[in-house]
Parts: sequence; structure tokens; C-alpha cells
Amino acid sequence: MPLLRRRRPTLPDAVRARLGLTGPDAPLAAGPTTTGGWIVATRSGLVVDGTEVLRRAWTDVDGARLDPESGALTVTWVDGTPATVVPLVEDAARAVARAVHDRVQSSVVHGEKVELDRGRTVRVVLRRTVDGTLVTQVIGAGDVDLTDPATAAAVDAAEARVREAAGLR
Repeated sequence: MPLLRRRRPTLPDAVRARLGLTGPDAPLAAGPTTTGGWIVATRSGLVVDGTEVLRRAWTDVDGARLDPESGALTVTWVDGTPATVVPLVEDAARAVARAVHDRVQSSVVHGEKVELDRGRTVRVVLRRTVDGTLVTQVIGAGDVDLTDPATAAAVDAAEARVREAAGLR
């Protein structure tokens, strides 16, 4: 056993049972929060056990950022839901952040950034769900009007290119 190896926190059986994390959805990484809850990265998604339980698929996650100073993991969502900030216990922060990053990246098949008028941009991303289905997402700021004909045409063209690049029509 290596001398410098750190032991990662193990998800307690009671928490695992309460969250229903068994079988194929077993935890890939887990860590306690500074507020007494847990964050768990599973094959199918992210589970945050705090005052309420938040369970979201990886395709719902736009990105995540770990603040190295505070150990807080900030998760942003593709649907514009306000970001979720999870204050992690220091020993778990890097392992959980790495697992979240890996799972989000593994869901992305292909993507393209689309430049719109007035300096606005959207991303058109082809992602793989946990069951293998491919879905296209348009991710942008709330001020992007997808009903505008020029915007809709640019997004539609980008979606066609993204799908074609993955061998889809």
C-alpha cells in the first residue's frame, strides 16, 4: 500500500440506502459537504443530498467549477436553473470534481459554438444519455430569442452540422 495514498470518504450505507444508490447506479465518487450532506456522482447523474435531495442526469449539467480556496463545487445547468453550490469537505473535493468533470465530458459527443448578432453566442451540443440515446441541446444565455428567424436558421444549421459530424441525419 503506497504511503502517500489518501483514503477517500466512503458513502455511509444509510445515505446510500436513503438515496437508492444500488446496482448499476452505484456511486463512482462521493464526498461529504461542510453542511452535513453528501454529493454523489453516479453512472447516470449527480445526486446532492442536502436539505432536499437533488438528482439530475449528466445531460442536465452544463459544467462545474471547483473553487480551490473554499472547496465549493459550483454546478451550472443547461436549462438555466440557478447554479448549485456544494461546499465540499477538503479531502473529497478534488475526487468528486474530477468525477463530475469526467461524467459531463463523457456525455458530450460533439458540439459547436454559434456566433449570433450583438456578440451573443449559443452552443449546440450532441450528448449521449445514460441509456445511449443521442440528444441535441442548445445552450445559451436567457437573452437569445430562438423564435427570431435569423437565430433559428443559424441554430438549425449548427444542429445539422453537429448531427452530421456524428453520423446522424
